[in-house]
Formats: sequence, structure tokens, C-alpha cells
Amino acid sequence: MKVEQAMHRGVTWCPPETPLREVAEMLRDHDVGAIPVGENDKLIGMVTDRDIVCRGVAEGSDLSGLTARDVMSDGVEFCFADDNMEEAIAHMAREKVRRLPVVNGAKRMVGMLSMGDISHGANDEECTRYASAVSAHH
Repeated sequence: MKVEQAMHRGVTWCPPETPLREVAEMLRDHDVGAIPVGENDKLIGMVTDRDIVCRGVAEGSDLSGLTARDVMSDGVEFCFADDNMEEAIAHMAREKVRRLPVVNGAKRMVGMLSMGDISHGANDEECTRYASAVSAHH
């Protein structure tokens, strides 16, 4: 199975200067756990609900002045839409990520592969191996 057969299409993203409140609203309104951050037509980061809490709230920052860039995780991992699911699952397990942006051959973001997508698109053995890898204690 190819990643494009299991991924969610139509990903919402934001520029790095997006106020953190708007990012939080996007997470809520789209019922997702991560918003990709793009700049100059490139994927530069990802903001998760955990990023907002750990890099914003827990730091005691004035949340009204923070932007996506202030709390985002850099160095975003991604996969290609035509990758095999087994490769993408192994990549996610190795990097211990729960969501992976999906790009096409032109490196345009076309979707997102999540744990839920994997649970619906992979066999039980792959799902178990992946869930164990990303859920292991640090």
C-alpha cells in the first residue's frame, strides 16, 4: 500500500508569524493535533498542542505575544505520497513521531499520515511495532 492511499488529504498549514492563539484555534477547529508551518514555499516546522504547552505555557511566556515560530518544532520529517506504507511506518517509528507530513514529487505538501491512518491502513503486526516504538518511555 502507498502512503497516498492511507493519508489525510488537504492539510491546513500556517506561516511562522501566525499568532499562537490562531494556531490553537486551527488545532481546535480542524480537530487535529499538529499544524505544519510553512515559509517561502517550504515546510519549516510543526506546531503541536504539546509544543504550545511545553514551549509557551510552561515557560511562563506572555502567550498573547507568541507566534507559531516561537513554539514550533524545527527539522520536520516527511515522506512522499508514493512511498510504501512500510517505509513510512518505519520512518515514523525510528523518529518517534505520531504525524508525518506527506509531500508529492514537487515537494508540495499533499497530506498528513497519522497514527490513526496507520491503524486503518496497516496490518496488525506493523501497527503494534509502530505503537510500541512511538510510545516507549524516553
